[in-house]
Amino acid sequence: MLGRPNEPLTKDSLGSSGIELLRTDTKSSDEGSTETATVFATARGVEKLRKKIAEFETENTNDREKDGEIIPGRPKNANLVQSLAAITEAGLRALWRGPQTKFPSDKGAVHWEIWLDPDKAEAFVASAVDYHVVVNTDRLRFPEDVVVVGYATQEHLALAVRRLGGVRALAAPAVTAEFFDALDVVEQAAWVEELGDRTSYLGALDGGYVTLLDTGVSRAHPLIAPVLPAQDRHAADPAWGLEDIKGHGTQLAGLALFGDLISVLYTAEPVFVSHRLESVKLLPDAGRNPHHLLGAVTRQAIDTVEQSVRRRTFTLAVTTDEDTPHDGAPTSWSTEVDQLAAGVSGKRSDPRLILVSAGNTNNFTFTGGQYLDTCDHADNELESPAQAWNVISVGAYTEKTMVPADEGVAAVAPHGDLSPSSRTASWSSTWPLKPDIVLEGGNWAVGAAPPPMRHGYLSLLTTNHTYPQRSFSFTHDTSAATAIAAKQITELWSDYPLLWPESVRALYVGSARWTPQMRSHLPPNPNKGSYARLFQRYGYGVPDLERARRSASNALTMIVQDVITPYGISAESGDDVHKEMRVFTLPWPVEELRKLGTANVTLRVALSSFVAPNPSEASRGSRYRYASHNLRFKLNRAGEGAQQFMARISKAVEAVGPQVEEDDLWEYGSDRRDVGSLHIDQLTCKASDLARRNLLAVHPVAGWWKSKSRLREEEPEVRFALVVEIDAHGIEADLYTEIETSVATMNAAQVITI
Repeated sequence: MLGRPNEPLTKDSLGSSGIELLRTDTKSSDEGSTETATVFATARGVEKLRKKIAEFETENTNDREKDGEIIPGRPKNANLVQSLAAITEAGLRALWRGPQTKFPSDKGAVHWEIWLDPDKAEAFVASAVDYHVVVNTDRLRFPEDVVVVGYATQEHLALAVRRLGGVRALAAPAVTAEFFDALDVVEQAAWVEELGDRTSYLGALDGGYVTLLDTGVSRAHPLIAPVLPAQDRHAADPAWGLEDIKGHGTQLAGLALFGDLISVLYTAEPVFVSHRLESVKLLPDAGRNPHHLLGAVTRQAIDTVEQSVRRRTFTLAVTTDEDTPHDGAPTSWSTEVDQLAAGVSGKRSDPRLILVSAGNTNNFTFTGGQYLDTCDHADNELESPAQAWNVISVGAYTEKTMVPADEGVAAVAPHGDLSPSSRTASWSSTWPLKPDIVLEGGNWAVGAAPPPMRHGYLSLLTTNHTYPQRSFSFTHDTSAATAIAAKQITELWSDYPLLWPESVRALYVGSARWTPQMRSHLPPNPNKGSYARLFQRYGYGVPDLERARRSASNALTMIVQDVITPYGISAESGDDVHKEMRVFTLPWPVEELRKLGTANVTLRVALSSFVAPNPSEASRGSRYRYASHNLRFKLNRAGEGAQQFMARISKAVEAVGPQVEEDDLWEYGSDRRDVGSLHIDQLTCKASDLARRNLLAVHPVAGWWKSKSRLREEEPEVRFALVVEIDAHGIEADLYTEIETSVATMNAAQVITI
């Protein structure tokens, strides 16, 4: 809306229903100053504006009396209409903050800083992908705005702005890790002080801990010292010092507390750190650990820190290439890490939650062509011990693709795809496909010729071990992704401190989804085998901490923690047999599901259990002889009664190898689901059909504990966690209220001897 020269634009009536005032500007010229207003108007708002203009032309306000004199009525809405010179449809330029010369001239996809109404931000982000606008996961929150970075063409973004609303302004993303790293010593320290002043460290001594098994952590940095007392620094070898000489551990510490520092530095909002740190030096300052001792050093590091009982997220961003190629098979180090996670090694016998990085690609192996071909190559398989069954293996993806236009380089990976540094799984059967998840690990830049190189614009920002000489440091790759995962998992576990490590793993990994860019590698009509490459690169995708935390009215999650005795000795025959299974009658919100009728809902199931490993030569190549026990889950089909369901499971229990169940509608299938010790799958079906699929069984299949010699000593119980999620895809349905009532009266699982 353009005002008349040298006259104020009446804006008071622009905030009515259907019309939202976004911004006002004043432009000066030789003719004087002219005021403009940019508004967002729904169809209803446009109609109201037209009505106001029509009323100005045809209707007057009532006459009124003042000081005994009758003052004739004026045309309705005169103040607004008479202040207007023109009304035109605004383009993206009307929302641009900053000099118009900085407005993107490129017609292709570029990055945009999008300023959103806080009440409409999440709705915009959720629907933006439908208009080909890809929005980064990071958020900047100000008192009256939420700022995100989107990647889109002008055409696609303009359509999203018009259709979705909520956009108040656009700008050029300017702040990167390069900006902060380039500051001088005094300026960096000032930024640290400002962040420290608005940071609250909430972690109590009995709260969650991120335990870094790395190069040590420097306590000199003021962002780290409040949560890392001197007594919480250790070394696997008492002869090693505790200081971080190499810097890697301090980089991870900053990420484990704050995530990528760019986001928290570039906001004025309060920051809350809800957990604490522990450091165990796993690597000597000079030289390296002998390869054959890596498992022993890891166990010694964990024994050293476990002198106190705490809820810990063990974080191991150290790997080796000396075990490659392993093709997914266990190594001595990965097996020891499996034992530590299961609680069958170390001085304490408790299960442990352990994160391991996938390992990093050598950039000199890139010789041109499609970078994913190099990442997928068998020579680039993820490094030991990341193939361990019981750990959460963390790879890297990236949303960082902005590089300076004048440097003659381009980002290697597109927005939302695999980071070039991330190693992948080269195998497709027998062993668990890894990594489990991916998180931000930065990007690489390439010029006229390879190799690609790391770049400050494409890196994450974290704490520097040389403070006060330097406050900030670039960081990147799967180590950075693993530290961010540790932060998120520890926050989740602090919200639900009674969960087992097995449960936290299922809940967190189960929240992950592939980005649209990752899914673009699927064929138009994917079958179960089409997903193999995605799992090998990205695991289950990018975790969503809010999804893991929430149970909304149309998306809910149930968590079960239980034990099972998988094997026993038959009293009749004396043979070793499968002994028990657990059958759960799921408390589905039947009435709400029936109301949805033929609308589709998605069921996602995650089953997590830690196995005791057996890496003997005879066991290599057999998932059934490496794992102490193997568990599976089954769901009854629509119309399948309990008796038929039990008969089908009994048949599956005795079978060896994956079971083909194409008619069950599972999206990933048994080839992917029935490997490792974490099993996740999902199906989408009519809501009315899901209402009839309310029996879920957890049952054993073969494992090395199923032997007479083992079972004569004892019939061991094993723990498992089951996470079940229903998502109605935004359809209005109050699933939670009905299921809350059902859960309150839900009976324990039926224990069935098989």
